[in-house]
Amino acid sequence: MKRIKVAFFAEILIEDFDGASRTMFQLIKRINPEDFEFLFICGVGPDQLYGFECMRIPTITLPVNHTYKMALPVFAQSRIKEKLLSFYPDVVHIATPSLLGHFAMKYARRRLIPIISIYHTHFISYIDYYLKHASFLIGAIKPMIAESQRKFYNQSNLTYVPSESISAELCDMGIEGSRLKIWKRGFDASIFSPTKKDLGIIRKITENTFPTILFASRLVWEKNLETLFGVYDELIKKKIDINLLIAGDGIAEDACRARMPKAFFVGKKNHEDLAVLYASSDIFLFPSISETFGNVVLEAMASGLPCVIADGGGSKDFIEDGVNGLKCDAENAMDYMSKIQLLLENEMLREQFSKAGLAYSKRCNWQQLVQTYFEDIQFLSAESLQVAV
Repeated sequence: MKRIKVAFFAEILIEDFDGASRTMFQLIKRINPEDFEFLFICGVGPDQLYGFECMRIPTITLPVNHTYKMALPVFAQSRIKEKLLSFYPDVVHIATPSLLGHFAMKYARRRLIPIISIYHTHFISYIDYYLKHASFLIGAIKPMIAESQRKFYNQSNLTYVPSESISAELCDMGIEGSRLKIWKRGFDASIFSPTKKDLGIIRKITENTFPTILFASRLVWEKNLETLFGVYDELIKKKIDINLLIAGDGIAEDACRARMPKAFFVGKKNHEDLAVLYASSDIFLFPSISETFGNVVLEAMASGLPCVIADGGGSKDFIEDGVNGLKCDAENAMDYMSKIQLLLENEMLREQFSKAGLAYSKRCNWQQLVQTYFEDIQFLSAESLQVAV
């Protein structure tokens, strides 16, 4: 049987770079080479991925976030087209509506090649953070981004969205619901588990036996760090004996260290080390509302860690308020503080959230999600053959 050929376009193909990359690699690692042949085209990545060719093109570092690079297909158009013509894809996978994504979209649409995409990044939610010093621009730029995304995703045959709330937002934006499919995210149960608990690790970091609040994320402004600062201020003002543990790095790390001098910063951690921190902490704090999904919240729940999160973004869909966690007014530091105190004072509630969170997380199975993806690739490929005939 002929292998289905997929041209896969993504800015960055480094496995643990961010949540989007981790999601993509859950698929990439499970490609069956007997059924599928992939060609990867990216800005940053290796020469090969699991035996498949990976073509790199020129990039530019983003001025608002120097840890990210954007691919520039304009400087490699002939090379990309030549490679695609020889590869002759049945399906095109586009990771993000970037310059590279738009190039891939245009190429596929002209040749009637089916397109699949995954909605990884809620770009419109970033505007408030990156234009906070030029707020007069926000009202004009948000509709422009919404219109750009509407046009882009209405040309994709199928776009996976991670949550019902994000799907509703995209439909409100004008994206056709028939093109969207709920496709959540999973976690590795062999890594994230309450069995990873090791209080000795926490004690070594903090040198005390106080309860520990964990915040795990890239340290970038769109993670609602200003509200995190507000919670820190409340902890200091109330003189509560508690540790605030920060796991992650990013462009705002220096600002976070300066703004929260009594917090414990442990830098970016691999999954194995992060699993220990989840399982050994007392509360997971996550004020971000820019998530399309929020992998860290699911990882915390899978580790038996009670969560106090923002009532916003894709993460909020995990939490049934008061049943398996607590949701807060996104930018109200006092609301987070009152709910943190409630959990600290109520051991039975912490145990309830821990058990309910574990039960919820067990429904998130990567194997089933990956199977759905490859079945959809096969379906789109069959549609492509019908068009060709």
